[in-house]
Amino acid sequence: MTSTFQLHSGRLRCEIVPGLGGAIAGLWYDDIPVLRSTPGARLVSVRESASYPLVPFSNRIGQARLQWKGTSHPLVQNFLPEPHAIHGIGWQRPWAVMEAQAHFALLSFEHQPDAGWPFAFDCSQAFRLDGDALEMSLSVTNQSWQAAPFGLGWHPYFVKRPGARLQFAAAGRWEMGPDKLPTHHSAVGGLDTHTATLDVDHCYDGWSGEVTLQDALLRTRMSAGLRRLVVFTQPVRDFIAIEPVSHVNNAINLAAANPSLRLEDLGVVLLEPGQTLSASMRIAVARSAAPLPSA
Repeated sequence: MTSTFQLHSGRLRCEIVPGLGGAIAGLWYDDIPVLRSTPGARLVSVRESASYPLVPFSNRIGQARLQWKGTSHPLVQNFLPEPHAIHGIGWQRPWAVMEAQAHFALLSFEHQPDAGWPFAFDCSQAFRLDGDALEMSLSVTNQSWQAAPFGLGWHPYFVKRPGARLQFAAAGRWEMGPDKLPTHHSAVGGLDTHTATLDVDHCYDGWSGEVTLQDALLRTRMSAGLRRLVVFTQPVRDFIAIEPVSHVNNAINLAAANPSLRLEDLGVVLLEPGQTLSASMRIAVARSAAPLPSA
């Protein structure tokens, strides 16, 4: 049985499964699922969870080969049958519980170089329920002897109910090839649309930092201190993945292949030994007829 614990505040309940990728099993407002939610004792795969951390990179690294400073580092193809490495490694490793209270929890994870990622790091994630909002933070520290590239984010799966409408502002997006890797950038704005027929799998940049998802039951606002947003759903899916991330998909390899693209412009952060990258995210929930809780 998967070991879990719950946080409670106001009408919100959040269940966390530290040993399964430091993931969230479920987030409920009263008994209404905000995220795709499964009781933790029944959760057998992190891929079925409500949300998981993306560290030390988000989305895909093409062909599971990290091109860094003239060296090609083979990585694990961790999402077969895809040939890529995807979503970092934190989501597939157990996390330790450092603190767990009624409203707050702190998890940690330490990594030594292996086939999943060639640079040592440690990271922590915190969860806090404050009234009718879930606040999360994620930090990664370079414990390698050399400067190394890092990124982070979250992969929450929001429930897609009938009549749901998604709204967010952005400056552009990266178009995807058939191999699910970005090909070029387009000056396309964000989205303001119903989700029933939405078919999207893109990384948006110049994101305003706020998303609203509303249906007949709930109005949910997600905000984050990041400027890129990956959105994935299809008409046959009963969820919509809305992922605040630090960098463009396959960013490190994109920069290695194209000298006109700079790592920092794509959102990758070069951390010197001992330096830390941190981000935060907030999910505020209310009944559709009620105002959202303020930050």
